[in-house]
Amino acid sequence: MLGAVDPLKDIEHYAQVMKAPRIRESAARLAEQARSDGWSHEDYLAAVLSREVTARESSGTQNRIRLAGFPTPKSLGKFNFDYQPSLSREMVAYPGTGVFSTQARNVVLLGPSGTGKTHLAIGLGIKAAQSGHRVAFAMAVDWVARLKAAHAGGKLPAELARLRQIGLILVDEVGYIPFEQDAANLFFQLVPSRYEHASLILTSNLPFGRWGDVFGDQAVDAAMIDRIVHHAEVLTLKGASYRLRNTGIDTLTSVRAGNAA
Repeated sequence: MLGAVDPLKDIEHYAQVMKAPRIRESAARLAEQARSDGWSHEDYLAAVLSREVTARESSGTQNRIRLAGFPTPKSLGKFNFDYQPSLSREMVAYPGTGVFSTQARNVVLLGPSGTGKTHLAIGLGIKAAQSGHRVAFAMAVDWVARLKAAHAGGKLPAELARLRQIGLILVDEVGYIPFEQDAANLFFQLVPSRYEHASLILTSNLPFGRWGDVFGDQAVDAAMIDRIVHHAEVLTLKGASYRLRNTGIDTLTSVRAGNAA
């Protein structure tokens, strides 16, 4: 209780009860500094609590990044803008703040394979996680498989509602594999369920004009794109594959880029 011979023991007890062990550590470490610098009680308490909040925020961010399912962590700071002249740091500045998730806006990254779409998508996802948003990453075919399983179990509306609670969903590689009609319809339902409620980041090797080839229905394709781009930043990446740089495989790169056009 207060007034004990060793108040730090009281603090340790209260910290354990509150499940805040860092308060105990900060209290002991800052006590001497508070005395020598003449801090008020309020200054000392604010300093101790500030360190607890900072540590919790850092821990929460790491958990959100871990649970997002990123294949590998990639930061915006490590993106090679010099290799991608079609994109500037200024063009990524707004999505890079993570604010777009708060505003339920979308980001679409279009371009040939190897131009950095997935790297940027993950980097933006990490920024969103650092801003406090729940994030989930998966390839387009994996999202469809998840929706198929929910639909088969009669739980699609519940699954869409659960996904809507995730502030940002990243859908990688839209267009690499065409969808069957049922799969396309399920994916279409994901988009309007999030419209103006939560954010999407999508990457695709195809321009919007070719998305009908993926979903097999021009009307569904047009309705989906309309909802996606209404509140969206659309970034188009160009050029050869970064992964194949310095390999001398220029012909293969050109063929792949031509097939994706």
